[in-house]
Amino acid sequence: MVGSAASAERLQLEPLSVTSPTLQDGGPLPSDYSCNGSMGNPPLRWSRVPDNTESVAIVVDNNNSTTGAEVHWVVFDIDPRTGEVAENTVPVDAVEGRTTNGKVGYTPPCRRQENYRFTVYALKEKVDLGKGAPLSETLKSIADKTIAWGRLTTTDIE
Repeated sequence: MVGSAASAERLQLEPLSVTSPTLQDGGPLPSDYSCNGSMGNPPLRWSRVPDNTESVAIVVDNNNSTTGAEVHWVVFDIDPRTGEVAENTVPVDAVEGRTTNGKVGYTPPCRRQENYRFTVYALKEKVDLGKGAPLSETLKSIADKTIAWGRLTTTDIE
């Protein structure tokens, strides 16, 4: 888990189901979604969102043992009735925060031999930060509000 979001992982939470029509858990990240491609973010789907969810957030990251975690995408305040994000899009009225490199939006991964984690969080309330909010603030708010989460992990880039 990234930063203070690790506290959410220690809780015993009901897992969300996270899938994708183009990604397989444990499979490689297609190069189209890496810095060698041009497809932007991959499509993601999620289900089993608790009834008391007020918003949903997505964090895409990797956890490199030598350089530390790197966040490639943060999207929050997604309507809890939304169950997917399409390829190269942001859900209506959702907000994107800054990534590790300071940019807003999906920053395609480049390290070929890394695991990339696509984590969806169900939150008890909105993050309520503006577009481009600092990464540390965004991750702390997500961690503090998490009531359930699920993850799809890719291994390496094709």
